[in-house]
Amino acid sequence: MTDATIRAAEILKEHRESIDRLDAILVYTLAERFKHTQAVGRLKAAHDLPPSDPKREERQIERLERLAKEADLDPEFAKKFLNFIISEVIRHHEKLQK
Repeated sequence: MTDATIRAAEILKEHRESIDRLDAILVYTLAERFKHTQAVGRLKAAHDLPPSDPKREERQIERLERLAKEADLDPEFAKKFLNFIISEVIRHHEKLQK
């Protein structure tokens, strides 16, 4: 292997280690988020509130799109990601209402 290839392998390893740490952060962040949304779902169920709040969801999507643009992340990807999370939260809230 050439020096350049060895250096490239070292850089690749560093990037992958960083990606692995970021994946862990994402998982723990999502877990914490869902703990709170579960609490919201229980509160809504206890007070007979609807499982979804379309106006809040719309505001959140707009907010996330703005944040994505600021962070130089594809806003469409961010929107799809939040829509997926919202659909999971609503599904959990509907289960709690039954």
